[in-house]
Amino acid sequence: MKIAIPTKENEQIADLFENFEFYTIFSISDDNEIMAETIFETPNDGSNEFQIASDLAEMGVDIMLVGQINNLLNRELALYQIHLICNCEGNIYELVEKYLAA
Repeated sequence: MKIAIPTKENEQIADLFENFEFYTIFSISDDNEIMAETIFETPNDGSNEFQIASDLAEMGVDIMLVGQINNLLNRELALYQIHLICNCEGNIYELVEKYLAA
């Protein structure tokens, strides 16, 4: 399983309405342990929702933890069967651990 999180400075989750530079993608083992993390840099101009969804799907992303999301990207991620969990906030590492513990 892979989890993508839009990330801003200080390892905090970013809303998809604010400027952010990258997604942190966590690779998760069958035992729900973080095996690796990858940084995926994206343009932050909001003009490339189609490409972002496609790129994340090609990387094997299954889940996205996000604060807020725009409707276009929401629809695109659904087309690629990437499950969204919205209204998240805080430190990305704590969010992943909380998600895995649930």
